[in-house]
Amino acid sequence: MLTRLHLSSGLFYASAIVAIAVTTGVLHLLRDSLGTPIIALFYLLPVGVSAMWGLGPGLAAAIFAFLSFNFFFISPFYTFGVHRTQDVLVLIVFFVMALAISQLVGRAQSSRALAEAREREATYLYTLTTSLAGLRTETDIAHALADHLHDILRPASVEIVIQSDSGTPPAIRRAPAELPPSAGPDHVVPLATPRGPMGEIRLWQTRPLTPPDERLLRTAANQAALAAERVALAQAETRAEVLGESDRLKTALLSSVSHELRTPLATIKAAATSLRSGDVSWESKARDELLAAVDEEVDLMNRLVGNLLDMSRIESGALKPNREWNILGEIISGVVARVRDQRHQFDIDAPDTLPLVPADYVQMEQVFANLISNSLKYAPPATTICIRARAQDESTLVVQVSNEGPHVPPEHLERIFDKFYRVTAADRVTGTGLGLSICKGIVEAHGGRIWAENLPGRFAFNFTLPLTLDGAPPPALPMETETE
Repeated sequence: MLTRLHLSSGLFYASAIVAIAVTTGVLHLLRDSLGTPIIALFYLLPVGVSAMWGLGPGLAAAIFAFLSFNFFFISPFYTFGVHRTQDVLVLIVFFVMALAISQLVGRAQSSRALAEAREREATYLYTLTTSLAGLRTETDIAHALADHLHDILRPASVEIVIQSDSGTPPAIRRAPAELPPSAGPDHVVPLATPRGPMGEIRLWQTRPLTPPDERLLRTAANQAALAAERVALAQAETRAEVLGESDRLKTALLSSVSHELRTPLATIKAAATSLRSGDVSWESKARDELLAAVDEEVDLMNRLVGNLLDMSRIESGALKPNREWNILGEIISGVVARVRDQRHQFDIDAPDTLPLVPADYVQMEQVFANLISNSLKYAPPATTICIRARAQDESTLVVQVSNEGPHVPPEHLERIFDKFYRVTAADRVTGTGLGLSICKGIVEAHGGRIWAENLPGRFAFNFTLPLTLDGAPPPALPMETETE
């Protein structure tokens, strides 16, 4: 770079001398027809042009023009002697004007060059700042900073090291990607933040840095430090939010589980105490009722623990349905038969002509059990629970479980499938708030989707199931084959 600068400077000086020499040759041919003042004015033109190449070439052109003007156009010719006072005054005025023009034009050029350099610097910094603003990791910041500095400063090698946390490995980026020279870096600029150093910039240079380059390097280091600190604070905030959400879920889980376990345990304890006291005859009807209560409460606790395990498998991605061809009506009938609820009626519409469904039998039983259980909790007594199943098209089955329970505000329809989330009569019903979340996880694991909606006078859960298994359509039902 320095060699190129020296060559450019020497070329400018040579061009300035050549311009004066050419002007002198042309004017010498016209010397007899031009007056001395006109010749002096013509000499100011190459002086002004030379000054545009820099202050040095302009001054050289002014001095060389003064000597040429004196030597060729002031009598006696071809000497530097001056005999007339008028010619002395002309030479003095010419020299002053030539110097003034070279100074003014040279300074204007220097100011323009400085303004262009500042503009380029501002453009580089704006580009760097813009690219750093959208980054979210220390590695991305190191890559962007290294690439920008390599493009701007053209060093032999640049290495960026960023480490916001002492417990994690640093993010390192080199440009070019090859290993830096064996010698130590020529410049090391720390990435300083109010929390302390977060890394550094290491440069291996092939030339000394100019003051604008050093200023640009320090500004880039400050911008990178701000970006790294922003990323560190964002990561800390994210960790705090995750910990807060985890603590909230843990609190909700413990509160819900402790509440749900206390009720069946109290019933089991009371029944066991009554049976041990001897107040109940072993042949009496009360004994059978107490044993039935114990059995029901144990089943309730077993379902509670099963829901917790299912939710854990869904969140860990370990819930893998064993999809086989099943008759949906049989699954619905089996679940309804086990409900043993005398306060509600069931209206099942699942035609025998429905195609076979590729589903996990046990998991789909749990979906229907949870949706029916939710309907029984919120629907008033002596109302009807309706279950409808229809083939939407050749590849999709739509199922609806509806009840005459209260409507849910529209803004809560999406959230009712969240864990521990309740909207209606939450203080008067039992449950952990996991049933609908489990339904959502199972349906989505089967490749379907589930949603809730308010209907005129009813509230409904809808979900879809695909009718293809590995691209294959449902096989023909047995009775269809017999009919054929």
